[in-house]
Amino acid sequence: METSKLEGLLAEYAELEQRLADPSVHADQTNARKLGRRYAELTPIVRAARELDQARSDLETARELAADDAGFAEEAERLAEEVPGMEARLTELLLPRDPHDGTDVVLEVKSGEGGEESALFAGDLLRMYLRFAERQGWKAEILDTTESDLGGYKDATVALKTKAGDPGLDGVWSLMKFEGGVHRVQRVPVTESQGRVHTSAAGVLVYPEPEEVDEVEVEDKDIRIDVYRSSGPGGQSVNTTDSAVRITHLPTGIVVSCQNEKSQLQNKLRAMQVLKARLQAMAEEEAEREATETRRSQVRTVDRSERVRTYNFPENRISDHRVNYKAYNLDQVLDGDLQAVLDALLAADREERLAS
Repeated sequence: METSKLEGLLAEYAELEQRLADPSVHADQTNARKLGRRYAELTPIVRAARELDQARSDLETARELAADDAGFAEEAERLAEEVPGMEARLTELLLPRDPHDGTDVVLEVKSGEGGEESALFAGDLLRMYLRFAERQGWKAEILDTTESDLGGYKDATVALKTKAGDPGLDGVWSLMKFEGGVHRVQRVPVTESQGRVHTSAAGVLVYPEPEEVDEVEVEDKDIRIDVYRSSGPGGQSVNTTDSAVRITHLPTGIVVSCQNEKSQLQNKLRAMQVLKARLQAMAEEEAEREATETRRSQVRTVDRSERVRTYNFPENRISDHRVNYKAYNLDQVLDGDLQAVLDALLAADREERLAS
């Protein structure tokens, strides 16, 4: 355990307490939220350190008194068994954290090979994430969708956010960062007349949407903005004005659309936010690739082209190939019960960070 690092964090925590108690700090809400988030990150570390110090002090006292009182000998034995676990917990809390864990995310689901079946599966994934968000108490904001003829989605973009005013130690990214990649489905498509099981896939892209996204600069010459009428299933127009906005970032080819706000200006602002978030995520991934050739982290470096999970309908089975997770409750998972899958990924990530 790094004593100097812990002392530094304890000092930072004490300073944050003083600053957050100053009413003038809250005049700048953005800065106050940033300080509050950092305070929330440090709180479990400080609590664990204080509990460990108290347990060590109690253990020392119990051992001194054990010679005269057998009851203290039992207390000393109990504390001696508890202290190692408390030390391990503090060590785990001191591990480097993903800097985006406290942030909200933008999630995109895109159909792949498989035509209508892939689009229907993309719709299943989107509903799964929306139901999981509801279980978590998150706010889901659908930014853009392109529906297929049979009611699936060719692509859909949704913002997932924690409750307003909740700084939180872990935000949406801390869980949803594991979802990026290719999701494969095995089932009998509705278009299959012979009852044969087909395999198709949909892609999921997840990136953090930090508050500081405005730090990313996008020059006017690098973007093309198109406006069009919002559309529903099958391309049917549902709006009489050109309020939907599509922004193309020419240097990278990234295309972002937004049609769910009430005005063209609102859609443009929201689409620009998403574009900046994607550019920031791309820059961070590129920097990480340059920094290391061994992409060891399942969190920050998930290869978008890798198959991460298989959803087998005939066997009601879900398999996550990154951690060899397998369960036979696919129906519950698609209804938003993702926690067991994510817990397995969180445990694997924790073990990897401890080993590092």
